[in-house]
Amino acid sequence: MKRHIVIAFVYAIVAMLCGVFYREFTKACGFTDPTALGKVHTHLFMLGMVVFLLFALFDGKFRLRDQKLYLPFLIVYNAGVAIASVMMLVRGVFETTGTALSAGADGAISGIAGLGHILTAVGIVFFFVMLLIAVRAGKNAEPEEPQQSDKA
Repeated sequence: MKRHIVIAFVYAIVAMLCGVFYREFTKACGFTDPTALGKVHTHLFMLGMVVFLLFALFDGKFRLRDQKLYLPFLIVYNAGVAIASVMMLVRGVFETTGTALSAGADGAISGIAGLGHILTAVGIVFFFVMLLIAVRAGKNAEPEEPQQSDKA
């Protein structure tokens, strides 16, 4: 569980840094229109910090870290979020600076960002499969309290 809280904390720090970068970079460039840079901050908070805080809670209850899909989940999900976030940063910097992109470069940025989103989606599927396996197996880290009968 501690590992997941640390990962969530790292995502929170990176999200805050991206928020500061967005604010300061657009201000320095005199850019006031919406840009992809503004989305990186919230993506990292939600897909990084919040998901791993939730994972920590579920792991505490179901010991998800003991499942076969755990390591693939960590690798695929984190890679997907990282790739998508970096591509949003790249796109946002080009938008803010007004740099014209060739059709090929624009397509490459979109394609790589799309691969990041696909990996993120696969990681989410792994997460749900692990949850379903744990629930089906009835694997609780702590035993449930016995139910009391209505008869007195």
